[in-house]
Amino acid sequence: MDRKDIVKNVVKILDNKKANDIAALEITDLTVVADYFVIASGTSGTHIRALADELEVEMKKLGVEMRGLEGRTTGWILLDYGTVIVHLFTPDQRELFNLEHLWADAKKVDMSEYISE
Repeated sequence: MDRKDIVKNVVKILDNKKANDIAALEITDLTVVADYFVIASGTSGTHIRALADELEVEMKKLGVEMRGLEGRTTGWILLDYGTVIVHLFTPDQRELFNLEHLWADAKKVDMSEYISE
C-alpha cells in the first residue's frame, strides 16, 4: 500500500470512529521524518485510546503494520506507520501543541472524499 493509500485509509477509519477535526499534512519537502502527518482529536483520553486501538486493528487488517506507538497514557497518542505519522489529541492537548501551526508550511491534503458529511 502506498503512502497516499495509507493516509486515505487512516482518515476513513478515524472518521468512522467519530474523530474530530481530522487534518492531513504533506510534509515530504519539509522533513525526512515522514511524508504525511494525520492529526485528529477525540473528545477525551478514552476516545483517543479507542481511536488508536481501532486504527491499529483496521490498518493491520489492511496489511499495514505500525512501527511505533507513543503516549498511550497521555492526551496525545502518536502512531508511526513509517511514511505516515498519526497524531491523536484530546482537545486541550491539540490546542497546546498546535501542530498545524508548527507545520504551517506543509501542504494541506484535501480529504473531502474520505470524510462523511
